[in-house]
Amino acid sequence: MYNISVVIPLFNEEESLPELHDWIARVCSAHQLSFEVLFLDDGSTDNSWKIIQDLSAKNSNVRGFKFRQNYGKSAALNVGFAQSNGEVVITMDADLQDSPDEIPELYNMIVEEGYHVVSGWKKKRYDPLSKTIPTKVFNWATRKISDLELHDFNCGLKAYHHEVVKNIEVYGEMHRYIPVIAKWAGFPKIGEKVVVHQARKYGSSKFGMNRFVNGFLDLMSLFFMSKFGKKPMHFFGLMGVLSFLLGSVMALWILVEKLVYVIQQKPAPLVTSSPIFYIGLVTMIIGTQLFLAGFLGELIARSNPERNQYNIAETTNHTQG
Repeated sequence: MYNISVVIPLFNEEESLPELHDWIARVCSAHQLSFEVLFLDDGSTDNSWKIIQDLSAKNSNVRGFKFRQNYGKSAALNVGFAQSNGEVVITMDADLQDSPDEIPELYNMIVEEGYHVVSGWKKKRYDPLSKTIPTKVFNWATRKISDLELHDFNCGLKAYHHEVVKNIEVYGEMHRYIPVIAKWAGFPKIGEKVVVHQARKYGSSKFGMNRFVNGFLDLMSLFFMSKFGKKPMHFFGLMGVLSFLLGSVMALWILVEKLVYVIQQKPAPLVTSSPIFYIGLVTMIIGTQLFLAGFLGELIARSNPERNQYNIAETTNHTQG
């Protein structure tokens, strides 16, 4: 097993790859750390794959994986995690904005200080306001929902204990939430380190503004799946029952009002002339639908072959006789 696996997802970064590899090799050699570099080519249309092939042919500790099309950073990281063989797995972007000089200290924080995950914090950024302001809002929302006090969830420079990456799954746009996923998977010791953020040397950013919208939607999805993924009835059933009860109270109100008019021998207004009737009816229908959604969710969850898979931290050596 290597000391370090460096996982690098990339898309059209041909100019920076040789320089990045040499930088990583120089830092790891200076600190006597055995390492491997995994390049994940996410469907590049330039010469990135040719350069990765050349680096792999010259260096036995360099491996490359090329996707047939662009699947996104999360897919690349998921493959990289599965293929990594290092005690500590470090992720970084391929654009040279993440400094490999941070690798030794990140490694020590995992191995010596016992962190499960260490997330980089780009305290000083070289990005335009169109990126920094939405990022601050995004990080604030993520902190409130996840109850995880990190300043920069979206920093590509992170370090993980190998057990973490082997016990989580990253998909969609979930790469920015890996610390949250790790925490909810039972790896609570998560820290952060201020890292150097360098100005982009080659090319331009491959991410647009839509990533913030998609990222927020993915956060909502992640929160729901972590809390109710194996017990959907606890969410939909509760909401359905409350909605149905509210509608029932409205229906009872209309009934009592009708009886009062009858007892007092006064002409009672039509039930359908009251807006409460329609509100109550719709509320009861919605409640029924939510309850049925929870019931169907339970049926789907019970048919999931992974419903009883749990992360076991350790076990004793005793076996039953």
